[in-house]
Amino acid sequence: MPSYLYTATNTQGKVVSGAFDAQDRPAALAMMSKQSLSPISLKEGTSKKVSFTFLDFLGTNRIKNDDLVMFTRQLSAMVSAGVPILRALTSLHDHTNSKALKIIVEGIIKNVEGGSTFADALAKYPNAFNDVYVNMVRAGEAAGILDDILKRLAVQQEKNATMRKKIKSAMTYPMVLIFITIVAFFGLMLFVIPKIGGILKDLGGADAKLPPLTLAMLAISDFLLKYGLFLLPVVVAAIILLMRYLKTPTGRSIFHHVVLKLPIITPIIQKVAVARFARTFSALMGAGVAVLEALNVTAHAVGNVVYEQALIDAAEQVKNGKTLSSVIAKNELFPPIVAQMLAVGEETGQTDTVLVKVADFYEEEVDVAIDGLSSIIEPVMIVVMGSMVGLIAASVMGPIAGLAQSIKS
Repeated sequence: MPSYLYTATNTQGKVVSGAFDAQDRPAALAMMSKQSLSPISLKEGTSKKVSFTFLDFLGTNRIKNDDLVMFTRQLSAMVSAGVPILRALTSLHDHTNSKALKIIVEGIIKNVEGGSTFADALAKYPNAFNDVYVNMVRAGEAAGILDDILKRLAVQQEKNATMRKKIKSAMTYPMVLIFITIVAFFGLMLFVIPKIGGILKDLGGADAKLPPLTLAMLAISDFLLKYGLFLLPVVVAAIILLMRYLKTPTGRSIFHHVVLKLPIITPIIQKVAVARFARTFSALMGAGVAVLEALNVTAHAVGNVVYEQALIDAAEQVKNGKTLSSVIAKNELFPPIVAQMLAVGEETGQTDTVLVKVADFYEEEVDVAIDGLSSIIEPVMIVVMGSMVGLIAASVMGPIAGLAQSIKS
């Protein structure tokens, strides 16, 4: 669909300019008329230049999960009540408190007024609306069941948001403990140990023999005092480079393969991936999306490269005539119950309903696994902190006790 750059006067007589997509020039002029704009010039441009804005650079076009859930839920309710899509979008635009959502909805409204379908308008904002969202809306528009699809999307968004919140909540306390441990370690090494080392040398003299543990602590402290200012930028730069590398296809692939081999974390990652697969695939199937397209879209929504490749391979085998349940049954990434439930769904023609139950089951399993992991991490971190403080205390008290003994003798 071509894009148009325009310069026009508004109802206040001010000259304004902008861009939007439209089927053709008459449609573009009609769209300007709806917005009460008097055209001065109207030129066809390139969609890439028009669709790109500084929102992508600044990251302000990212809608918060809660805002997206609320947007979907409210839009579903209004469309179900028979409100036209443009009127519903305009109402949401006027009443939302999210600046990012307001800007994006404004762009969606302009594209829909210009002749785009709702799904095509959403697709122009991939950072806000992922492939699953867009494909479900497109299927809903094609089948005339957009209200039902929006309800499904709202439920799915709420489930995904709930899972993310639980994972973040479970990891908050361990991360706080790790941060406190690191700060405490550097605080002791930079401010406490040097003073205690000076006191010990003053008491014992230059030839005083200190225990190996004390010498090790003093050496670490001395190293940090001498090279800490140079070491800090190097560590920060290394972390930034590592994070950027992990965002590359190669880095993500290596990281996801490694994560799936860790003994404690692997079961949680597997359950999260299976839950996402089941809920996303069931939603797409329920929306009337073809199996192959649903598999490919779901593959990119699972969030793990290993599972993504497994589902893409499964799609190829399904394309060659195999059933999805038989393909999944041979893959060790998926528990046997998934293949069994898929087989039941294929036999009864209720794959979406069956997979919703699978998703509910594994989401509950994720909750239990996260609670269990939290109960393990917390005491482990406390032991680590206690051990660190104990080592430092032992490195200090050992030589003090030795000096006291030598003074008595």
